[in-house]
Amino acid sequence: MLERSHLSIVREVERLGSLTAAAGELHLTQSALSHSMKKLEQQLGTDIWLREGRSLRLTQAGQYLLAVANRVLPQLALAEGKLRQFAQGERGTLRIGMECHPCYEWLLKVVSPYLAKWPDVDVDVKQKFQFGGIGALFGYEIDMLVTPDPLYKPGLRFEPVFDYEQVLVVGPKHALRKAKFAKPADLTNETLITYPVETDRLDIYTQFLMPAGISPKRHKPIETTDIMLQMVVSGRGVAALPRWLVKEYAAKLDVTAVRLGEKGIAKQIFLGTREADAGIDYVRAFVDLARSRRTVKER
Repeated sequence: MLERSHLSIVREVERLGSLTAAAGELHLTQSALSHSMKKLEQQLGTDIWLREGRSLRLTQAGQYLLAVANRVLPQLALAEGKLRQFAQGERGTLRIGMECHPCYEWLLKVVSPYLAKWPDVDVDVKQKFQFGGIGALFGYEIDMLVTPDPLYKPGLRFEPVFDYEQVLVVGPKHALRKAKFAKPADLTNETLITYPVETDRLDIYTQFLMPAGISPKRHKPIETTDIMLQMVVSGRGVAALPRWLVKEYAAKLDVTAVRLGEKGIAKQIFLGTREADAGIDYVRAFVDLARSRRTVKER
């Protein structure tokens, strides 16, 4: 009754906006596409789309079918790809998702030796997902998730692979430059620069500011580390970053890392994988290599 072609049609019509465009993408005639979906609607006893002028709008049933297509089609594509790789004696591709902006810099240090040891494996890095990082793992969009905030779910495993400290970054003329540590109240009149992440997922908020009932004067999200630190150097704010990353930039920029609170904020980077992939040798090898480089001297 429900076939893979139906899922592909629903997904492509929604993505491209019309039956004609979807038919072209799927190498079908519009007549054949329309007939296939009309027959499915008759079998199911419900409409998939409603016509609004020249546009199509998914019904509730259609929305559900689209959600199924977005989950199932990537899994089928992955399965076919891996079966082809097995047939050809190849290793395949390790698709890594990122939920951590500065983690990209860390990842590069692991990918380089990994590629040298595993020449038959390609690495693809994805930084945006349709379902979020956990959804991307479950939906087989990615094979591994790099995150500082693991969400433990049945069928997934997370392993800590890197320890670091979250710090406050200040410029050359900032009053906290020589301080042993920063207190939450020190940020009351500051512009706090962070990556564009929800505040309830930012450690400087959840572990430092919020418990003290403090808010910065202004919160400015910036996408790139380089621009963020240029803003700090020019005295336009302070930033929250991993100490190891600040150390790398300090060689070319006049910035200083200041501990957040007397005890600091200790963090870890985790690698998340599907339990079903535990037996895949090149996936396990990446985790093992990352763990072997787990601790770096940050000071």
